[in-house]
Amino acid sequence: MTTVLKLGGSVVTEKDEPETVDRATLADAADAVADADADELVVIHGGGSFGHPHAAAHGVTDTNGTHDAAGVREIHDAMGALNDAVVEALQDRGVPALPVRPLSVAYRDSDGRTAFPGEPVATMLDEGFVPVTHGDVVVQADKGATILSGDEIVTLLAERLGADRVGVCSTVPGVLDGGEVIDRITDFETVASALGESEATDVTGGMAAKIRALLELETPASVFGPADLRTFLSGGRPGTLVHRER
Repeated sequence: MTTVLKLGGSVVTEKDEPETVDRATLADAADAVADADADELVVIHGGGSFGHPHAAAHGVTDTNGTHDAAGVREIHDAMGALNDAVVEALQDRGVPALPVRPLSVAYRDSDGRTAFPGEPVATMLDEGFVPVTHGDVVVQADKGATILSGDEIVTLLAERLGADRVGVCSTVPGVLDGGEVIDRITDFETVASALGESEATDVTGGMAAKIRALLELETPASVFGPADLRTFLSGGRPGTLVHRER
C-alpha cells in the first residue's frame, strides 16, 4: 500500500522565525513515522520559514519566475537545509529516508505543466527506502525558475504512484469553519469563504491551494493536525476528508 504524506512547512518549522526548525514537532512526527513502519511511504514537506521568505524576497511564485541563478540557489539551498533536517530526524529513528531534490528532477513547460517523473521515487520504494521530497524551485520554459509547491508534488506523486492513501498534516486539526473542523469537502465553492490566508509568508497559496489540489485527486485525502498523525499512519481518516464526488 503506497501512502503519500505531506508534512506542512508550518509543522516542521517555526514559520515566524527565519530558517528555524520546530525540533519538538519534527521529532514527534519522525517518531510517529518510525512507529508506524508504513509500507511504501513517501514524505513531502513544505518550505515554512526556510523556502518561503527567500522566494518572496526574490519575487518568485508558482507563476512568477526568475533568471537570477544566485536567487534560485538561495531558495534551493534553504530548502535543502530543511530537507536535511527532516531526513536526519527520520534516519535517527531507523527510517530508511533518502532525499529527493525537485530542482534536479522536475521542470515546467511554457504552458505551466509540471513534469515530475515518478520512476525514481517508485524505484526507491521498491528498494525499501522512504523518499523525502519538498517544495522547491524548478526550471520553467520561458520563465527561468518558478516555485513547485509541496502541495502540487502531493498530487503529482499520488497520481504517478497510484497512491492508496494521501494525508496532509497541517498545524490545525483539519479544515476549519468558524473554529469547527469540516468533516468532508466535496467541492471548493462550498468552503471557499472559510479558507483564509496563511498568517506567515507563503508564496504557494495556503490552505485554499491545498484544497483545490486535493480535490483533483482520485484518491480521498485527509487533512489533519500533528496530534492525528499516528491515527492517519495506522489507517484512520482523521480531520477533514477531501474528495470530489465523481
